[in-house]
Amino acid sequence: MPQQRHYATGKRKYAIARAWLEPGAPGITVNGREFERYFTLLTHRAQVETPLEVTKTREQFRIRASVASGGLSGQAGALRHAIAKALVGANPDFRGALKKAGLLTRDPRVKERKKYGRKGARSRFQYSKR
Repeated sequence: MPQQRHYATGKRKYAIARAWLEPGAPGITVNGREFERYFTLLTHRAQVETPLEVTKTREQFRIRASVASGGLSGQAGALRHAIAKALVGANPDFRGALKKAGLLTRDPRVKERKKYGRKGARSRFQYSKR
């Protein structure tokens, strides 16, 4: 009987994460590197591990992930989204707890584009009356 592997993608800002969940020895690998070496900030690590703590499956799955684009904060959010979606694929009973925690909803916030005739998205050039 082959081992079950579950795949999901997650997005946040401009970052895209792909995650594979496999039953077995616990651990997270991101872009071929150890999880702790890729995400050095504790806030990013906690964010990525949130779906595993909500479902209490920290010691049940081995996670391989690849993240691209964006910054580290966006990548951590994208990976959290991907892991949550993959957990639902592994066990549909997790859906309620993950949805209640807000982990299955894609965060739609992205940077607003710069407008023509302005300094940025909203700011204007300095106005001189005289």
